[in-house]
Amino acid sequence: MKLSKQALTLLLCSLLVQFTAQADSYGPMSQSNEQSPTPPAQESPQELQQLVAPIALYPDALVAQILAASTYPTQIVEADRWMQSHSGLKGDKLAKEVDKQPWDPSIKALAQFPSVLENMDKNLSWTSSLGDAYANDPQGVTDAVQTMRQQARKAGNLNSNEQENVTTQDKTIIIEPANPDVVYVPAYDPWLVYGGPIVAFPGWYPVPGIFWGGVGLSFGIGFGIGYFGGFGWGWGHWGYDWHGRRAMYDHHAFVSHSRTFARGGSNHANVGRGNVSHGNESHGSRSGGGASGFHGSSAPHSQPGTRSSAFSGFDHGGNARGFSSRGRSSFGGGSHGGGGRR
Repeated sequence: MKLSKQALTLLLCSLLVQFTAQADSYGPMSQSNEQSPTPPAQESPQELQQLVAPIALYPDALVAQILAASTYPTQIVEADRWMQSHSGLKGDKLAKEVDKQPWDPSIKALAQFPSVLENMDKNLSWTSSLGDAYANDPQGVTDAVQTMRQQARKAGNLNSNEQENVTTQDKTIIIEPANPDVVYVPAYDPWLVYGGPIVAFPGWYPVPGIFWGGVGLSFGIGFGIGYFGGFGWGWGHWGYDWHGRRAMYDHHAFVSHSRTFARGGSNHANVGRGNVSHGNESHGSRSGGGASGFHGSSAPHSQPGTRSSAFSGFDHGGNARGFSSRGRSSFGGGSHGGGGRR
């Protein structure tokens, strides 16, 4: 009896030693597998400047709307398609129907500027890259906008006129509508207007009405903001805090609730132009009253590297609906209108 107990004890001890040895052998492997992945490198100043080049010369509030909206790329696609299918709506009727949509306030605000919305949809890869950059490096994006404005002014292509006022506060260039009730969207070639040529964003599609093949700025029809002004997402609710380097909404820094882009890198969401899903974004930010006038402080154009973006599976132009990715040379004349369709 004693012999059998001793044998059982030895067996149990042997099994315990073997189990402990196996656990130790798995320990380092487990730890190595749990190491956090290396965060993707942020865009260089030159890459950020290339990203903001198409919008840097827009009025401040419109820049704020675009940067905020770019973090909701699926809603950009949906809103542009909605606008196309409701092209008969104008003025107050359009504003009321837009207000009913489950879009973020920034998307609703862009419905007032259909050519801008169309540009973001047709150049969806650029839009998603811009949203990725703004979500993860708003300061770098803000500095890039100011750098491009400085370059455009040095090139003689950014001055006050009948459509907009261009002023400087502590080296910060501010662009506002000359008439507070009418907003003009300048049409220009983003790869030529800043002086030395900039390498165009890969696959860039020059949308007629917002792209002009000349060297300076061209202004078409103005957009009256009266019909949209009474809603909580209207023009008066937007601005830019150049000192804080943030888009502003209702006097607060805009906070995107989109889950398309995660901080520290992109979340490769399953988002397709043919099957727009809302599963990767939550709608809405804030709403409310109050007008805004945000003045505040401030910093290049080269071939970008491979970006981590929610739309990395698309061709660079995001052209899945048959839009050709034609280069700038195909639009030598361009459109002289900055307004686009009404």
